[in-house]
Amino acid sequence: MQIRVRYSETDAMGLLHHSNYLTYFEVGRTELFRAQGGNYRHMEELGLFFVVASINVRFRRPAGYDELLTLDTTVTRQTPARIEHHYELRRGDLVLCEADSVIACVNSDGTPVRIPDDLETLTGGTGEASQD
Repeated sequence: MQIRVRYSETDAMGLLHHSNYLTYFEVGRTELFRAQGGNYRHMEELGLFFVVASINVRFRRPAGYDELLTLDTTVTRQTPARIEHHYELRRGDLVLCEADSVIACVNSDGTPVRIPDDLETLTGGTGEASQD
């Protein structure tokens, strides 16, 4: 997906503030889920939520105001209750930032639960049979 750095997302030096990368990654996950036929609203109606369990970000080069960036988001692994994503944020061919995250499926009490079979196909599951 394409993202243009907005003025409100920059710091005093006109560079993308580090906190906004996490927002970009969330948009990437959400849009990937939507493109695969997923629907967060439907999940929430079922009392299920995806929460971020961990995220590791590696900043390589800064992004500046009004630059057009490309964010690639991919599912790298899925277990019965977790999905792992990889992100690559680029300006042209230049990689600015890479990240990896783990999201967990939880119920309304915050207890980890299995991703329902009908939703698993919508998350890009790899069919790996790992224990969670």
